Amino acid sequence: MHALRNPSRAFGLLAAGSMLLATTACGPIVFSDDASLAIVGTAAPEPEPVAAPEPEPQKRVEVRDNKIVINEKVLFEVNSDKIREVSHDLLNEVASVIKENPQIKKLEIQGHASAEGSDSHNMRLSDRRAKSVRKYLTNKGGIDKSMLTSKGYGETQPIASNDTEDGREKNRRVEFVITEQEITQKKVEVLEDGTEKVIEEKKVSG
Repeated sequence: MHALRNPSRAFGLLAAGSMLLATTACGPIVFSDDASLAIVGTAAPEPEPVAAPEPEPQKRVEVRDNKIVINEKVLFEVNSDKIREVSHDLLNEVASVIKENPQIKKLEIQGHASAEGSDSHNMRLSDRRAKSVRKYLTNKGGIDKSMLTSKGYGETQPIASNDTEDGREKNRRVEFVITEQEITQKKVEVLEDGTEKVIEEKKVSG
């Protein structure tokens, strides 16, 4: 074995070789095939859509201004003042609304008819039907009879044309008109901070 004649030269070659290996190892790795890499994992679920709130169903019976409005008809037997059983729940609800609104003092039950038949017959029939509703509310609904009156108006107050069956059906109806109710009147003073102070309050009949 021969000894190295120039040790410094040999050390320089080794150092250069090490740098070359290091440079090669740190370079980019290139894949030669065209196969794609599969990404393993579960995608985040999409948020569920928020459902819009359902509109409140229309009330069958409600107080509006000077009326108790019913959004269904009180039904009677044909050419009769006998209330059909299917309308009993509706009238029970009318009685409940009257009790829930103590400001209502007097109520007129009105019977109305279409233009079919004679004027006198329609007047009598609408009056009998209004009386039947009054009797039901006092006997079955527990309403004080002193606060209820009834009257038939026949065909004198139509709300639709009597030239069509649909219009005539709308004209055959019962209405509940508030003839007296207690109204609270308030007199207020607006303070410097914008708030209101009640300085007088009284109840009046209207």
